[in-house]
Amino acid sequence: MIQIRDERAADVAAREHLLDACFGEARFTKTCERLREGRLPSDGLALVVEMQDRLVATVRLWDVDAGGTPALMLGPIAVDPALHGLGIGNRLMRAALARAAAFGHRAVILVGDAPYYARFGFTRERVGGLRLPGPYAPERFLALDLVPGTLDGADGMVRATGRLDPSASLAGAEGYRAAA
Repeated sequence: MIQIRDERAADVAAREHLLDACFGEARFTKTCERLREGRLPSDGLALVVEMQDRLVATVRLWDVDAGGTPALMLGPIAVDPALHGLGIGNRLMRAALARAAAFGHRAVILVGDAPYYARFGFTRERVGGLRLPGPYAPERFLALDLVPGTLDGADGMVRATGRLDPSASLAGAEGYRAAA
């Protein structure tokens, strides 16, 4: 049986190990990581999946400004590779999006695999004229309106707006990893 719950401080090491296993060191070079760096996830939107007392999946959503429109940026989402195909990622995504909507958030953006995220309603079309501050594959930049029409006419650069993490190191990703 799986349990979806809020991430706790005690989950940091297991979360980082899972993200390393799924994405490797290259995850620290991604444009989306620059938007997350030194920030805290949006309140109540850092979730994990626990299975037999072990963290097996994680997702976090971050506050951003999407061309003048408040939105969330989803990612990364990761599921233990040994458990792929069991629907854990699907359940975690649906729980995260439902919680985001219940908290009053109106739109979510991400960079990811379009065919996978289409099942949740993400499309390239909803991105509109939005841009990310760094290199990314445009076909992987996707968005979802939690409230229909939220991203209509969205245009401009996506920028981080979330709360600063008081424990984040100015040394960047390596400093964060050393502290974790």
